Amino acid sequence: MLYTERSPDLRSHSGQVAFPGGKVDADDEDAGAAALREANEEIGLDPAEAKVLGYMEPYFTGSNYLITPVIAEVTPTGPFVPNPGEVHSVFEVPLQRILDSGSYGRFRISRGGKEHSTWQIDHDGHVIWGITANLTRKFRDLVLGEVAA
Repeated sequence: MLYTERSPDLRSHSGQVAFPGGKVDADDEDAGAAALREANEEIGLDPAEAKVLGYMEPYFTGSNYLITPVIAEVTPTGPFVPNPGEVHSVFEVPLQRILDSGSYGRFRISRGGKEHSTWQIDHDGHVIWGITANLTRKFRDLVLGEVAA
């Protein structure tokens, strides 16, 4: 599974781990086209090297964003090249690790005086948490036909 570490210079969510992606533009045919366009802008993914397989259920965040998770199979012919204005690094987590329930812990954060807990995955020096880890876990549960915990 492909992840990015966002640039430390970004105003929002700087340095956090995320999936390539962004807003759907008026010129985009659909969320899948937007995801491939954004992946091209962020990490140099050639859209011809990706096949959209489908979509997960929309995910509404606590910060009032509605995310349409796009699942694609990617067969790159070269390395991913991060756009330094948006992405610090690109890394992959093996699917077996994603599917293993033992890979998931809990990340606790205090925001606005309230304690929150999300899924967390530690991989090769990267801490995947929050929306990204929650979507990863939802993908895992969907693939394995399990009910989200």
